[in-house]
Amino acid sequence: VVRRRLLQRYEHQPFLSCLAGFYSCRWRRYQRERTEPGKCCCNMVNELKIGTDVDFSFCLSVVFLYTWGEGKNDYNSFDWYNYGNLGFWFLWSLVILIVAAVLFAYTSLLLVLAMCLLAEGQQLYLHWSHKIGTFLVLGFTVSSLFALSILWRDHRKTVRLSFQITAPYLHIGAIVIMVLLSWPVALHALRADKKVIQVVIIGPYLAILLFLFLIPLGMYSPCIREKGTLGPKPALIGHRGAPMLAPENTEMSFLKTIEHGGDGLETDVTISYDGVPFLMHDDTLRRTTNIHEVYPNETGKAASLFSWDSLQKLNAGTWFLKNKPFLGMGSLSKADQKQAMNQSIYTLSGFLRLADSHNKLVIFDLYRPPEKHPYRNLWIRKILDVILKESKIKRHLVLWLHNSVRSFVQSVAPGFQHTMGRKAPLEDLLKHNIVKLNLVYTDMSSEDIRKYAEANITTNLYVVNEPWLYSLAWCSGAHSVTTNAVHLLKDISQPLFLMTPQQYNIMWILTDLISAFLISLIFAL
Repeated sequence: VVRRRLLQRYEHQPFLSCLAGFYSCRWRRYQRERTEPGKCCCNMVNELKIGTDVDFSFCLSVVFLYTWGEGKNDYNSFDWYNYGNLGFWFLWSLVILIVAAVLFAYTSLLLVLAMCLLAEGQQLYLHWSHKIGTFLVLGFTVSSLFALSILWRDHRKTVRLSFQITAPYLHIGAIVIMVLLSWPVALHALRADKKVIQVVIIGPYLAILLFLFLIPLGMYSPCIREKGTLGPKPALIGHRGAPMLAPENTEMSFLKTIEHGGDGLETDVTISYDGVPFLMHDDTLRRTTNIHEVYPNETGKAASLFSWDSLQKLNAGTWFLKNKPFLGMGSLSKADQKQAMNQSIYTLSGFLRLADSHNKLVIFDLYRPPEKHPYRNLWIRKILDVILKESKIKRHLVLWLHNSVRSFVQSVAPGFQHTMGRKAPLEDLLKHNIVKLNLVYTDMSSEDIRKYAEANITTNLYVVNEPWLYSLAWCSGAHSVTTNAVHLLKDISQPLFLMTPQQYNIMWILTDLISAFLISLIFAL
C-alpha cells in the first residue's frame, strides 16, 4: 500500500500544478485521483498536524503584526532605547514592521494554498522548506511577543487601548473570515463518512462563530456615544517642539509648533556648569549634537558638566538631517534644511521669551545636576530667576510640573498652573492646589478624566502621535495632549471611528444577520 501511494501517477494541469508547486514544490505534477473532502482518513492525522502548524503560525503572525503596528505611536521611543544600548541610530522599528508584514504575507499564502488544495481533493504535502519557514515564523513571533511583554510592558496597555477603537472593525473582519472559512468547512464536514468527524469539524467552527456573534455585548469604546456629548478638541502641546519637522528642543522646532497652531510647548531643562539653564533631553550630547566632531574625547560626558561657552560651539541640527529620527518624516524644503543645519542649543530664557511673545503655554521636565556640580543645590532658584526675572513670562502660561519643592515655588511664584505628573486622590490634589494632571497616555481612563474634571482638574496626556490615539483621548475627555505631530493632529476635525450607539447596533446586527444568512446558504448548497 505504501509503495502504491509513493508511486501514484501524476499528470500536468496548470492550476493544480501551480498550487502544488508553491505548496509542495511539485511544479509539474498533481495527484491523479481526486480524494473527496472528508474521506481522506488515512492521512487525516498528518493533514491535521500540518494544517494546525500553518494555522497557528498564521494566527501568531496576525497577532504580532497587529501588536507591533498599533505600537507605531512609540516607535521613536523604541529606537531611542536601542540607540542608548547600541550607540548608533537606526530605525529598528521599521525593520521589525517590515518583518512582521512579510511573515503575515507568507503564512497567509500558505493558508490559502492549503485551502485551495483541499478544495480540489488534493492531499497536503508541505515541502520541507515551508516546514522550516513555519517553524521560524513560530519561533520569531513567540520570542518577539515575549520580549515585548518583558522589555516594553507599557506596550500591552497600548494594545488594550487600541481595542477601544478597533474592536468594532476587528469584529467585522473576524466575521468575514468566518464566512470565507464556511465553504471549506462545509465541504469537508458534509462529505465526511462518520458523524464523529462531522462534529469535530463543525463543532469548533460554530462555537467560534457564536462567540463572535455575541462578543459586541462586552465591547466598550468611549467613541461610541450619543450626539452632543463629545467634549471640545484637546489642545496640542508640542513635545520638544515639532521634532518631526525640525531638530528637537531648538528654536526652529518651537517655531514650527507655533506655525502649525500648537497651543503649548514642552521641553526638558538642565543647567550648565556655569549656571545657564538650557534645553536638553538626554544625559549626554551624543544624539542631538555634533560633539563627536568638536569634543571627540568627551562624548560620554554629562551635558550639565559643560560650560555655556562650550555648549555654544556645538551644532544641534545636522544630526536631524542625517538620522531622520521619525518614520514617515518626509523631506524638508531647502530653506528648512538650511535652517536646521544652523540650529544651536537653546537657552531656557530664549524659549520662555518665544512662548510669551506668542502667548503659548509651557511645560518642562527639570533635571537636577549631578553631584559636585556648582549648582547642585541652587538649580531650582536659578531656574526660577530665569522664569521670573529674565524672561518675565506671564505666570499663568507656566505649567509647573516639578514636585519636590512645590510649596516653595507656590510661595515665591504665585500664579503658576501647578501640574502633577501622576494620578492621586482628589483630596491630595486639591490640598496642593493642583489644576492639571500630566499623565502618560497608557494611564488614559475616561472615568478618571471625568472624575478629575468635576473637581476642575484638567488632564494632559503624553506622548500622543497617532490619529487613532488622539481620537481616543478626545472621546475620553482629555483637555490636551503632548505630541510630536502637531502638524498632523491639527487637521483632525472629529474623532476617528466616532459613532452613536444606534449606528453601532445597526452595524453589529446587520453584520451578524448577513453573515448567518451567507453561512447557512453555503452549508445548504
